[in-house]
Amino acid sequence: MRKIISSTYISLDGVIENPQNWTMDHAGEESGTYEHELLFSCDAVLAGRETYLGFGEAWPAMEAETGDYGVRINKMDHYVVSDSLEKGDWGNTTIIKRDDAVAEIRRLKEQDGQDIVQFGFGDVTRTLVENGLLDELRLWIYPVLVGSGEPADLLTKAGFSATFETAGTKVLDTGVILATFVPKKG
Repeated sequence: MRKIISSTYISLDGVIENPQNWTMDHAGEESGTYEHELLFSCDAVLAGRETYLGFGEAWPAMEAETGDYGVRINKMDHYVVSDSLEKGDWGNTTIIKRDDAVAEIRRLKEQDGQDIVQFGFGDVTRTLVENGLLDELRLWIYPVLVGSGEPADLLTKAGFSATFETAGTKVLDTGVILATFVPKKG
């Protein structure tokens, strides 16, 4: 069975929105290696509408400068959970309606193939956690206080809770902490 791995950049004050504004000072070869390994261990991207639209606009334009990473992410299967999106313009896209999301994602996990990566932490991630579909959560903890997060910009929302076990940690050469968690069983 395929795993679903959620990968999220987060600041010390819990901000996850607009990472392009606060992560670049901490980019490095080691973090690039870990990101590369994650992407190449997967053959599909699962996203909510906002992440999908942002990635679908950015990644095709960045393919030349990002090499095989950009080529890979653009050619992967893209699954987007959305009730408002009519069609997908980013590569091979399948739109999953919210009411069908749990059953469709469960079906995807049961298919043959590599793992599935889900970037960011939003409604799709919460659905995965609440329905036992998330296998691994990777938080890239940046040593930055963004100081501008609104409630919609933060990792969690009121009323959502879950317990995880730490599966591993690694302090990268730029000071970013890569923390890997798995949902606690029972």
